[in-house]
Amino acid sequence: MIRAAVILALALLAALPARAFDTLARSAWVYDVTTGTVLLAKNADEPLPPASMSKLMTVNMLFEALKDGRVRLDDTFAVSSKARAMGGSTMFLNETDRPTVEELIKGIIVNSGNDACVVVAEGLAGSEEEFAKKMNERAPAIGLTHSTFSNSSGWPHPNQKMSMHDLGTLAVRLITEFPEYYGYFSITEFEHDGRAPDNRFNRNPLLSMGIGADGLKTGHTEEAGFGLVGSAVQKGRRIVFVVSGLKDATERAEESQRIVNWAFREFALKTVAPGGTRIAEADIWLGASSRVGLVPEKDVQILVPSLARDGLKGEIVYTGPVEAPVELGQKIADLVIEVPGMEPVTVPLVAEQAVAKGGFSTRLRTAFGRVATRVIAEVGS
Repeated sequence: MIRAAVILALALLAALPARAFDTLARSAWVYDVTTGTVLLAKNADEPLPPASMSKLMTVNMLFEALKDGRVRLDDTFAVSSKARAMGGSTMFLNETDRPTVEELIKGIIVNSGNDACVVVAEGLAGSEEEFAKKMNERAPAIGLTHSTFSNSSGWPHPNQKMSMHDLGTLAVRLITEFPEYYGYFSITEFEHDGRAPDNRFNRNPLLSMGIGADGLKTGHTEEAGFGLVGSAVQKGRRIVFVVSGLKDATERAEESQRIVNWAFREFALKTVAPGGTRIAEADIWLGASSRVGLVPEKDVQILVPSLARDGLKGEIVYTGPVEAPVELGQKIADLVIEVPGMEPVTVPLVAEQAVAKGGFSTRLRTAFGRVATRVIAEVGS
């Protein structure tokens, strides 16, 4: 393993660490989607009652069904007596209704409709119990490692648990995998057939604050407290955050706004090296050339504390010398960037050009060099 220090464009010698954020939430997870950087984790992997925030998993299952063609937005679902009888937040559906998939999406996201969740569960899996099984089967495949589901709505149940990390992972998936449907999360008002005048407004307090928020879901039960899965975009950067265990809706709104402001103001997005820029070279074994340039495939962008002075420290790590032939764009090394107060960032580096295998004269020179080295070593001994 070869390790070589490099000086980057922002030669970081004296950066200041980011100021710690002490959230009032019992558990929290804050993530910069643009760079893949975890900014805050507090009890983030502890499975907790997710309340209505777990409706995001029901929405995910429905978005997957839309994407693979099992259902369409204008398809209609039947409403069972079980769905009609659901308490809490609802769309006020009854057995004579045939809501469309699109109406149900809005009902879940905007109205937080427990009845809409049951309708979706029964429409996709036949029963809510079978739907919960499918949710549990699907969860590990999409990176949810601390989640179990017993229902589609987040109704209190001993086995209905999710970690804040899992909820954040799910939010990132909804944003990145389903951009054609993600816009539903920013709808501020929806009323099905004029039945819910007092429940028509989206409970997400960030949507009206002018801070770039565009999702995702609130939650509240006595056991879980007040929580929110949120996302916001400012100046090309997107963050996702999850908080839970707050005492009331006011504290939830204030703490969520504090997190958004902290995440965007405390950290700045810096381009360390443009894509295709040679950062270092690697030794080649038995090649037509003895070295190859190492470049990042795309711009290397990282988050640094906004108060950082100049420079970053970086190290190239690879196993070498690299045996020829080498293909253009072949992964050769990793650039490990150290930012004070944050986890190291690892960026793959690829070959700047192809290097063919050397001919007979190359092999002869290499063999001679090895013999000469051995002779010198023996004489020195």
